[in-house]
Amino acid sequence: IKEDFEIIDKKQIPNTTELKSEEKEKTEEARWSAPILSLAKKASENLALGYGNALKSAALVGFISKPVSNDSTAKTTARYHAMEERANLMNMMKLSIKILIQSALSLGRTLDSDFPPLQQFFVVLEHCLKHGLKVKKTFIGQNKSFFGPLELVEKLCPEASDIATSVKNLPELKTAVGRGRAWLYLALMQKKLADYLKVLLDHKHLLSEFYEPDALMMEEEGAVIVGLLVGLNVIDANLCLKGEDLDSQVGVIDFSLYLKETQDSDGKQDGGITAVLDQKHYVEELNRHLSCTVADLQNKIDCLEKTNSKLQEELAAATDRIGSLQEEQQQLKQQNELIRERSEKSVEVTKEDTKVELDTYKQSRQGLDEMYSDIWKQLKEEKKNRLELEKELELQIGMKTEMEIAMKLLEKDTHEKQDTLVALRQQLEEVKAINLQMFHKSQNAECSLQQKTEAISSFEGKTNEMMSSMKQMEERLQHAEKARQTAEERCNKMKQELAGRLDTCRQQMSQLDSKCSTLEKELKSEKEQRQTLQKELHQEKDATTLLKTELQQMEGLKKELRKLQDEKQQLEKVCEEQEQALQEMGLHLSQSKLKMEDIKEVNKALKGHTWLKDDEATHCKQCEKEFSISRRKHHCRNCGDIFCNTCSSNELALPSYPKPVRVCDTCHTLLLQRCSSNSS
Repeated sequence: IKEDFEIIDKKQIPNTTELKSEEKEKTEEARWSAPILSLAKKASENLALGYGNALKSAALVGFISKPVSNDSTAKTTARYHAMEERANLMNMMKLSIKILIQSALSLGRTLDSDFPPLQQFFVVLEHCLKHGLKVKKTFIGQNKSFFGPLELVEKLCPEASDIATSVKNLPELKTAVGRGRAWLYLALMQKKLADYLKVLLDHKHLLSEFYEPDALMMEEEGAVIVGLLVGLNVIDANLCLKGEDLDSQVGVIDFSLYLKETQDSDGKQDGGITAVLDQKHYVEELNRHLSCTVADLQNKIDCLEKTNSKLQEELAAATDRIGSLQEEQQQLKQQNELIRERSEKSVEVTKEDTKVELDTYKQSRQGLDEMYSDIWKQLKEEKKNRLELEKELELQIGMKTEMEIAMKLLEKDTHEKQDTLVALRQQLEEVKAINLQMFHKSQNAECSLQQKTEAISSFEGKTNEMMSSMKQMEERLQHAEKARQTAEERCNKMKQELAGRLDTCRQQMSQLDSKCSTLEKELKSEKEQRQTLQKELHQEKDATTLLKTELQQMEGLKKELRKLQDEKQQLEKVCEEQEQALQEMGLHLSQSKLKMEDIKEVNKALKGHTWLKDDEATHCKQCEKEFSISRRKHHCRNCGDIFCNTCSSNELALPSYPKPVRVCDTCHTLLLQRCSSNSS
């Protein structure tokens, strides 16, 4: 789908002088790097001159009318439209790069993916890359994406392999358009977008597979755009690809950014504002209408291509089926003719055979009638015998089923009783262990009781002795106090009576003082002894309280011992009863085991055969007749061998089958004999 960009007023197209003045002002303000700007300036000057010349030539071509044929006029108009598209795209690219660099340098920071001039730059670059793309037809439908030529960069320039791998590893990208946009984002962040596109333009023989010869990337305008892209190396961009829906973004160019820029550069704000705004609204409406119609047309084309491809596939499949069916029909016709010929031959042969067989049949029928009467009599006798045998068999089967049920019940009883025996023995062992523990505890408790009673008696004797010694000490104290009182009285009397005899009295007083000091020392020692005795008394009282508590605990233990002894007696009685029951059970078990061994021997004799496969047997084991379509194979459910219908017509109920089952004649007789011996 070709996208046209119309410029309504020629005044909006900047002249070379205006561009030079603007670029000088911006270089002074932003202080760009000299080498990059020189390249950008040269490219923009060449662009402006070429664009002006192209417009003049286009105007001349439009006004002058020449007599030209329809084919030549169509070609010239197509070339003219292609030139216009290339010129428009190149101008839009130049403006977007210029505004992006100016806004980035004015901000002075790294750019995000939400930055509007950067978004518009990518939209314009996408349009440039899409211009003149060839439509590739695939099984799904038509494919037209610019990611195809970008994938060539990985082969031509090994440095771009990192970008290609990271784009392929992104799980969010599902379409080729989304992958192409991610590739452009990463190349801009690496500051190698111009280098990669230059590598592509150097190999135009590879680009011719993807682009038409009139495409922008195949003409000189592509080289000019690559030269302009070198200026973007000044910008630092940090674009996050995760979380962005690159597949479903709509690439619509917002002309408002560029119209504002032209207004600022011209500086004519008086009368041109309304015209510019009208032009802007008109261009936006045109762009919206075009984008809507383009989207609708693309959807319709995709649907039609899908339905067309499906119909073509169905047509091819239908033609293949028709051819195969015709071949099958021819084969069937040939087979039908062969079958008719064979059937006619077989009918003639069978007619001759039937005539011969009819003659032999009439001759053999007379003898067969006589044989039939004799066999009929024998059959009646055999039927009577068979009915009697069947009655006996039913009785034996009933006996056998009852025996099996009884055996199963006995086995269950034996298992349950064995489990109960084991549990009772474990309980007995636990009870015995508990009794032994309780017996040892009771012995230890009695020993400790005796020791404690002896200690209590010894403590009581000591307390009595201490009390007696305390009483003696108190008496001594009383005597000493009395003696002191008497001595003091004597001293007073002597002082009164013998005032003159001071020397003698002083001597006596000194003696008395010495005696008093000795008595005081004795008193102090006695007081200390008394305090120690009181402390010992308190300790003995504490010990007695502890002994009393232990005595109470011992009484509780004695009660528990009595209870345990009673429980022990009860358990001994239960054990005796269970031992008696176990002896009885053992007798029953021995009898049932003997019966089980007999039945197992019978089952082993019956089950000692293997099941033959159908492929292994070709003849009946008993009559040794060969098996055919009329004489079919039948397994004996007892021995597992293969017999014919006549040799295995009997039926008996086996232990492995609840209902009567087919049995051979030999097994039938053996089983009947065993049943009769068991019943006897």
